[in-house]
Amino acid sequence: MELPPLAAYIHIPWCVRKCPYCDFNSHAAGPELPEDAYIAALLADLECELDQVQGRRLTSIFFGGGTPSLFSAEVLGRILDGLEQRVGFADGIEITLEANPGTFEQTKFRDYRSLGINRLSIGVQSFQAAKLKALGRIHDGDEAIRAADMARAAGFDNFNLDLMHGLPEQSLDDALSDLRIAIAQQPTHLSWYQLTVEPNTEFWSKPPKLPEDETLWDIQEAGQALLAGHGYGQYETSAYAQPGRQARHNLNYWTFGDFLGLGAGAHGKSTRPDGQIRRNWKTRLPRDYLDPAKRFRAGDKRLQQNELPFEFLMNVLRLTDGVPTLLFTQRTGLPLDLLAEARRKAEARGLLASDPERLVATAKGQLFLNDLLQLFLP
Repeated sequence: MELPPLAAYIHIPWCVRKCPYCDFNSHAAGPELPEDAYIAALLADLECELDQVQGRRLTSIFFGGGTPSLFSAEVLGRILDGLEQRVGFADGIEITLEANPGTFEQTKFRDYRSLGINRLSIGVQSFQAAKLKALGRIHDGDEAIRAADMARAAGFDNFNLDLMHGLPEQSLDDALSDLRIAIAQQPTHLSWYQLTVEPNTEFWSKPPKLPEDETLWDIQEAGQALLAGHGYGQYETSAYAQPGRQARHNLNYWTFGDFLGLGAGAHGKSTRPDGQIRRNWKTRLPRDYLDPAKRFRAGDKRLQQNELPFEFLMNVLRLTDGVPTLLFTQRTGLPLDLLAEARRKAEARGLLASDPERLVATAKGQLFLNDLLQLFLP
């Protein structure tokens, strides 16, 4: 079985403060961040993951969080050096850093760029003061615009703006205004997704007043048309890009590639030469991750054969163009016939395209993706 491409995800779990909608593994930073201790833990974590590499080089690296731009370039450079020395980088590697307006300055951006970080993902969420306040963000709209300007000035010709819709008391005009301002910054990529209220968040215990379903539908339709009209093609459920600027790191997830998960709460996926596919995850709390006795794999699970179809399709069907049918066997080692009965049911319900060469959801299937995936559960 041919091994899939290999990427690395590095989790930096601290933020200036915790946003009320956020269910990611993020924690309010204290007066001093334990940068040196955390990088040492990341490098030790990497040493324990090297058996997953199997001679491959990294095709992409993603620093996520939390707010990775709270860390200095010098410290992030140490983990990049460690990855390059221990694993190696493929030609043209994509290296992305998540950053939030208000957590960096121009010099810091230039330093990140000098490390070889060649893509930014800037967490804007909205440009409107009332909406940013409701979301608990620390920046204002002007700072968000300056962040895009600073990215370009620092030499980043590839950056994403992260934007939400369906915000508390948001109208169609509000949502389209945010999109127009974002488009005016000329990002190469836009992540545009609906706010959802998740358990274990402040919004879950104190729900805000969100737009009605009819308004949400109008926002989705009008926003997609606006993005398409400005050359941003939708290639995934909530991802839009200029031609050739799709996020390669995320495409690796969505095509069932492998990835090392490094850092507190990080998840990884590995494929072994014998076809065995495993998922693992790290201890969640930063203080435990810094403790050598508790730090590394909090869990490790081998995916059983009957679980693989759902696991594979849960990712690839997010892509608007789907994937070639051959990829199923290449990534799972299983025969395509295994999907035949569920495919027939999905096609009969108008959820999956009747295309023998591709696995791709119809427009209806994209809207009712959970219903489609249920057909492939073991």
